Amino acid sequence: TISRQGTTMRLTALMLAAFSGTCLAQTTTVSSPDGQIKVTISDEQHTPSYEISFAGKQVIANSSLGLVFKQQPAMSEGYKISSQTTDSVKSSWEQPWGERQTVVDNHNEVAVTFKKPQPQGGTFTVRFRAFNDGVGFRYELPKQAGYDDVEITKELTEFAITDSSDATAWWIPARGWNRYEYVYNTTPLHKAALVHTPFTIKNKEGVHISIHEAALVDYAGMVLNQRRDGTFQADLTPWSDGVAVKKQGAFNTPWRTIQIGDEAVDLINSDIILNLNEPNKLGDVSWVKPGKYVGIWWGMHINENTWGSGKIHGATTANTKYYMDFAAKYGFDGVLVEGWNIGWDGDWFFNGDVFSFTQPYDDFDIEELTRYGKEKGVQLIGHHETSGNVTNYRNQMEDAFALYEKSNVSQVKTGYVADGGNIKRIDENGIVRKEWHDGQFMVNEYLHNVKLAAKHKISINTHEPVKDTGLRRTYPNWIAREGARGQEFNAWGTPPNPPEHIPMLAFTRMLAGPMDFTPGIFDMGFNGLGADTNRPQTTLAKQLALYVVMYSPIQMAADLPRNYLAKPDAFQFIQDVPTDWQQSIALQGEVGDYVVFARKERKRDQYSGNDWYLGAVTDEKARTLEVKLDFLDKGKKFEAQIYRDGDKAEWVNNPYDLKVEKRIVTADDKLTLKLATSGGTAIRFKAI
Repeated sequence: TISRQGTTMRLTALMLAAFSGTCLAQTTTVSSPDGQIKVTISDEQHTPSYEISFAGKQVIANSSLGLVFKQQPAMSEGYKISSQTTDSVKSSWEQPWGERQTVVDNHNEVAVTFKKPQPQGGTFTVRFRAFNDGVGFRYELPKQAGYDDVEITKELTEFAITDSSDATAWWIPARGWNRYEYVYNTTPLHKAALVHTPFTIKNKEGVHISIHEAALVDYAGMVLNQRRDGTFQADLTPWSDGVAVKKQGAFNTPWRTIQIGDEAVDLINSDIILNLNEPNKLGDVSWVKPGKYVGIWWGMHINENTWGSGKIHGATTANTKYYMDFAAKYGFDGVLVEGWNIGWDGDWFFNGDVFSFTQPYDDFDIEELTRYGKEKGVQLIGHHETSGNVTNYRNQMEDAFALYEKSNVSQVKTGYVADGGNIKRIDENGIVRKEWHDGQFMVNEYLHNVKLAAKHKISINTHEPVKDTGLRRTYPNWIAREGARGQEFNAWGTPPNPPEHIPMLAFTRMLAGPMDFTPGIFDMGFNGLGADTNRPQTTLAKQLALYVVMYSPIQMAADLPRNYLAKPDAFQFIQDVPTDWQQSIALQGEVGDYVVFARKERKRDQYSGNDWYLGAVTDEKARTLEVKLDFLDKGKKFEAQIYRDGDKAEWVNNPYDLKVEKRIVTADDKLTLKLATSGGTAIRFKAI
């Protein structure tokens, strides 16, 4: 159901004007529908700027706007507001899959046009949208004389955090060798120098803020550079020649987003990123299927198998059939197979030039496995590792997707393992260039991969990706990505992911969108137990809770089949939990400390859509949480199937202590959750 409220108006003279210094400054405002958030846009001192208040208090102080070009004059000083349009929208739309089926889009908008007289300037518009949970804005440049072909060298966009000396920040460094795969830092705001987004902040008033971007298309990814204490400037990841963005004709930038909430969970419960993306461009996407999978993957990380050929090669026909048998018996949709194609022998990290995406090793019979998978009702999940050579991959991409389509493969995991800034492309002159994963070239390359896959009805799960900016709305076959330290770091990460990692990701990386974290490790002791060992630093119950806490429409049961068969009671939760949701609610939590989620399964047939699931995880501290069950459907009874930490559970030496209990509950009840150190609780509320 979609309705629009409000009237679009062209204002040739602005209603609000204020005298400042020796110039007449013009200002205009836009507020959120509930009136709690107010954006003020100004041209004081003939320079475009904005500021934001929340609940009557400033949260973003006066912050610059503008663009700098290599050839043309900058769009900044000397620009005045010339006109504006306003609009109000209250609508809803449905996701084909997602953390909630129906998304509400309710915002007020003002589009402010700035001009500077020729020959020294041009015109641009900044469009602001104020939601109840934050603000988005973008630059819009019309086709105009002198700006037909531009190279942007920087944005002047600022985010000046009010009272920054008392603010806390949670962040990872940008432009590093390891892309987004770092342990998060918790520091005073002034220590966050050059950081990736989403960038999460808590100011001295306790207000939570997340700065990110939406709809990153044909543009450089934005990181944040702290110039003066508390003032962050948009820093665009450059091409190999140093230019940030290359554009022709009229264009829009991505949306710069500022999510705002009283509580940390308000950031999670926001839909700003999705709402600022364009609607589905692919048409019928019924072929995009959420689900669960197993795979020939973890064995390589713990050195039981190899990606390359040899005596313990993982991707063999026989081993794949074994996994398909396991998947068919226990209700999994697919089997991921890595290492099946020519190119993995030797140090595959540097094999980008030699990978074939259509030629299997001799011990992997893709035609036989296609036949066997159809017989078992289990699909192969494809894998394309580029090792950073994207030209070699692009040259084979069409043939590679055609092979997979023929082989009944509908999901492909892609990989771009290469140091940050070391993506290899060969330009039109045959010269090797090195690019960043989040520069304009790779932003376009990732999207090309997704669009081409869609023509073959294939969904893409990107690893070593550019960050998520909500493009899953526009291209629903972009079903998941990595973009953070995943489970594999627990096998060899040194240090592995710390106990706070998951409740940290929930309020940082996960604000961007789904993550293929690959949860469900049941054997914590493959390298031995202990606090300093490469291993999952969690209890068994926490691994189960990840299936609810770490949203992805495709979830992996990442461990070896034998480890699931050894713990059938715990394995039952993985078999039961869905991956597609009618509704999702973050109930409680603090950044990096703990988080509690409730999710209701999506209705797909007469037998589904009635059950709720809950996941709660904590950091290194044991916690007791009281959770109201008022999210459950009123007037109904549910059997709470509870998977919790045992009374003696603790993550270092006793991670396997798990209790499975049942009780009848309603929406009027409360549950007391006792979480062990780095522990968790997973609950299925089965409607009865």
